[in-house]
Amino acid sequence: MMNLYSGTTDPFSHRCRIVLFEKGMDFEVIDVDLYNKPEDIAVINPYGRVPVLVDRDLVLYESNIINEYIDERFPHPQLMPPDPILRARARQLLHTFEHELFAHIAALEANQKGVDKTRAHVRDHLTQLAPIFTKQKFMLGDEFSMLDVAIAPLLWRLEHYGIELPKTAAPMMKYAERIFSRQGFIDALTPSEKVMRR
Repeated sequence: MMNLYSGTTDPFSHRCRIVLFEKGMDFEVIDVDLYNKPEDIAVINPYGRVPVLVDRDLVLYESNIINEYIDERFPHPQLMPPDPILRARARQLLHTFEHELFAHIAALEANQKGVDKTRAHVRDHLTQLAPIFTKQKFMLGDEFSMLDVAIAPLLWRLEHYGIELPKTAAPMMKYAERIFSRQGFIDALTPSEKVMRR
């Protein structure tokens, strides 16, 4: 059985939980206190962070790598596009999300000095993506994919991070509600995450 070492409020761990629940697999989530991590996390991940997936002899860290492995090992429902060109585009967008949005998570969570500038950057980037959802249900069209998984934890935490999207981003918020109503997303929420949104 797969074990996922997962932070109860960590957006990267949240991604992996969503994929596991979307796949309907047999797995165990091991909750990790982010402020008091057990020593074995540093042993299994040289960076000392979660999420970490342990599948027999295989140990993986970094949420996008974990999620692609799960998707390839358990292909139903498939979350990465089967077409190599579309898959490459999806990977490129995942990379963009990491640099333009998720690179700022630590600053948002620590509420560091200059956080208002960070909030504005994330807000503006999400607002630029909003027009996509006037034409399609999800990031890559009508099918839920790994891109939706990747961005969902951030959208869930906007209020928690003090980010308010403008009215022009209404299609983005409707898209977020579509994701939040999925059973896999609902099942993946921890009690600590549930209280992040009113």
